[in-house]
Amino acid sequence: MKNKIKLSIIVLVGNEENLIGNCLESCKFADENILVMANSTQAVKKIALKTIPKIKITETKDEYNKNFSKWRNMGYKLATGDWILYVDADEVVTEELKKEILEKISDVRSQMSENSYFVIPRANYFLGKRVKYGNSYPDYVKRLFLRKNFGGFEGILHEEPKISGEMGYLKNDLLHYTHRDLTSMLDKTNSWTDMEAQALFNAKHPPVYWWRFPRMMITKFWERAIKQQMWKDGIVGWISVIFEMFDTFVIYAKLWELQQKKTN
Repeated sequence: MKNKIKLSIIVLVGNEENLIGNCLESCKFADENILVMANSTQAVKKIALKTIPKIKITETKDEYNKNFSKWRNMGYKLATGDWILYVDADEVVTEELKKEILEKISDVRSQMSENSYFVIPRANYFLGKRVKYGNSYPDYVKRLFLRKNFGGFEGILHEEPKISGEMGYLKNDLLHYTHRDLTSMLDKTNSWTDMEAQALFNAKHPPVYWWRFPRMMITKFWERAIKQQMWKDGIVGWISVIFEMFDTFVIYAKLWELQQKKTN
């Protein structure tokens, strides 16, 4: 078909062997599938090739969770579609979202549309339970891009797309199975707090004194538990609140450590 609009889906994966199959299964509708393996096992590759035999695969040995822009750009360089959709290994494209995406890009006139990229609402699951409070929904993410207006991603900690044109909103949810167990939550804490502390250090944050720890942890509790009513998500909500308070403590403890090393 001469005027068919082509969609490329780029999936980022670490060692999510238990998730990558379902993720890729939900992405089969794309004209082109690309997998960026960041320090992944060969088992992940095997599952990917079994699910989508024609999938394009690129690999890197960078530690997962440390350089998302680089990995997203690795996939972007392999993509040939008119539109590009990014999906992470712990996410699933629902049938409703699939239909909405295809409707948005199916008409050749969409390339002249005022919307050159779209944000997608994410339905988050913590420890297997759907959560809706603590700013966890709709959790909009920028994921669908018109290629001719898109130039990849930049930034290390909070990557942002280089895109021109107007933003549109999709209505249907992208399912996000984050914080699947306490072990993975602790692993993410150690990785993300490294980057958060380093970013504060690079920004020349004032010296960390003892009172900053309770102050920032209480602020986080107020924001999540009270202001954003995360307690309404039940036990999972309370676990999330306490974890975020712990994350805050670890960030400032690591920042203090960086400052001490510089001083000494």
